[in-house]
Amino acid sequence: MIKSDLVKRIASQNRHLFERDIEKIVNAILDEMVEALRRGDRVELRGFGAFSVKLRKAHQGRNPRTGVVVAVEKKAVPYFKTGKEMRARLNRETSPSDNPDLGTVPSD
Repeated sequence: MIKSDLVKRIASQNRHLFERDIEKIVNAILDEMVEALRRGDRVELRGFGAFSVKLRKAHQGRNPRTGVVVAVEKKAVPYFKTGKEMRARLNRETSPSDNPDLGTVPSD
């Protein structure tokens, strides 16, 4: 699901709200989460999971195509850990009739 799909789904469940307003709200939430992570804070959504930032040290890497050694700068990468409730909901038994996408193999 992409952000526009999320906005449309929320709009379909809340017909009294305009799609443009929902999009502003979703963007505001995501912007606040990014700012919190940028400050080094942890963002926890109970029942869903927690976002945090892991710092990777600077190191020497190699260009896979040429083999030339390159310096890789230190960087911050986002990390997500699922919440207990989310894991339980994802792993509970569902029959294929409950979700037609589960248990199907794409044909070539």
